[in-house]
Amino acid sequence: MKINSAVKLGTVATFAAVLLAACGSNSSSSTASKQTLNWMENSALPSMDASTATDVVSGETINNTGEGLLRIGKNSKTYPGVAKSYKVSKDGKTYTFNLRKSKWSNGDQVTAKDFVYAWQRTVNPKTASQYAYMYAPVKNANAIINKKKAVSTLGIKAEGNYKVVVTLTKATSYFPSLAASPMFFPQNKSVVQKYGKKYATNAQDNVYNGPFKLTYWTGTSDNWSMSKNSSYWNAKNVKLKKINFKTMKDPQTALSQYQSGKLDATYLSGQQPKNYKNSKQYIERKSASTFYIELNEKKDSMMKNKKARQALSLAVNRNQFVNKVLQDGSTTAKGLVSTGLASYKGKDFNTDAAVPSATSQDLTKAKKLWKEALKETGRSSYSLTLMADDTPAGKNITEFVQSQWAKLPGLKVTNSNLPFKTRLARSQSGDFDAVVSAWGADFPDPISFLSLFTSGNSYNNGRWSSKAYDKYIAAATGKDANNTAARWSDMVNAQKTILNDQGIIPIYQQGKAQLVKSNVKGLTYFPTGANWDFSTAYISK
Repeated sequence: MKINSAVKLGTVATFAAVLLAACGSNSSSSTASKQTLNWMENSALPSMDASTATDVVSGETINNTGEGLLRIGKNSKTYPGVAKSYKVSKDGKTYTFNLRKSKWSNGDQVTAKDFVYAWQRTVNPKTASQYAYMYAPVKNANAIINKKKAVSTLGIKAEGNYKVVVTLTKATSYFPSLAASPMFFPQNKSVVQKYGKKYATNAQDNVYNGPFKLTYWTGTSDNWSMSKNSSYWNAKNVKLKKINFKTMKDPQTALSQYQSGKLDATYLSGQQPKNYKNSKQYIERKSASTFYIELNEKKDSMMKNKKARQALSLAVNRNQFVNKVLQDGSTTAKGLVSTGLASYKGKDFNTDAAVPSATSQDLTKAKKLWKEALKETGRSSYSLTLMADDTPAGKNITEFVQSQWAKLPGLKVTNSNLPFKTRLARSQSGDFDAVVSAWGADFPDPISFLSLFTSGNSYNNGRWSSKAYDKYIAAATGKDANNTAARWSDMVNAQKTILNDQGIIPIYQQGKAQLVKSNVKGLTYFPTGANWDFSTAYISK
């Protein structure tokens, strides 16, 4: 899932000792009787359309206002959602979900047809969903996406109102996690058709079947609110009555609001984590997300040069960035796939798939390779623009990398910090030289990262391409799908391929430093997917 760099990248700031003392305060505008949670976000909510949303803020909000066949909980495990139970065929290719009786927020029944409609809408080429590729395990999905088969042939059917039968192309061990992800949530056809282009562009032109419903969001507002959904089948166990989300791009402003009781939780960055680590309210959360730099190989011959890409990577001191700038539990990236996401025979994926030279600094070698790249492309100098978000955090990462790349002979770097939506649009259209990108795993499997960089994938913004890489991914998702050892080997070789070719420049794995009021209980956080589930949270007395 795409991540706004503001969610994580640190901003260096210093705070007076009085602020340190204030951290111990439990004051909050939330009370046990009101059960209102005031929550900080680093960027505004871009979309509420489960078929087209791609970022983590949208995913988090959709995850709390909607519900799929299954739900994701602690340790990224799945448990019953709209489906009260399900069975899997012996060959692992057919899933039969038995639905409970549940309702949309407008009183309509949630039926099997709502899942069929939503899934077909997402894979329909006319919808232009960037997440359509996630449906690859479902029978005929790829053919539909490539306009070779009709949408109606997708491997999902409704048997009556309360039974969904899903047919896969092949057994897929992580399919239950997909079924619990926001892009697989049901959609109410009559509501989508009623609002047309306005559907899901604001709080009112939508309908919800999850623990909460969106009650305030204009589509462009920096703040939004969710209220308890009384129509939700498990509403009796949802304790929070309201959640107010506030976009805070400046960490000092967010900290001040936290201390004054206007926020119940705030993310920390810069010097803040170091200053507050001894507080009982301080929490470090590990995230299955990697930040990396993409280089536009389609736009310029220089970025097609492997030596140039390697030089840019070798010039960056990742240890300095995570230890001196972020200081929040983030770690240097060991590869594209985040460490701790998956293991086989007791070994973490990156133990097998790491390429140290692709994620470490060697300035002497970087300068040598850069000079060779300039000569091979017929240049004496080179200029590029590094793009990221326009937040203090986004500016911080561009300034740091700019200072590192400035050490390469004949290279001039200009920074371009843009609003999140603008940066995202330019990334997708290929209107950049180099861009800070990030991805958070949607489910606990390396393929969640690795599938992004196949040739022609919509998330492969730099247009890096490798036939060998494509072959490994095709094998992992095809002929070796049921062979655990072979599939693992395919994925290991795929990561080694993109790292050896420096198809991307991994920088760091995300850690989230946070202050949470002591009276906020029951928060469910998971490192993959949409991160937060507020349905179990409450305000204690």
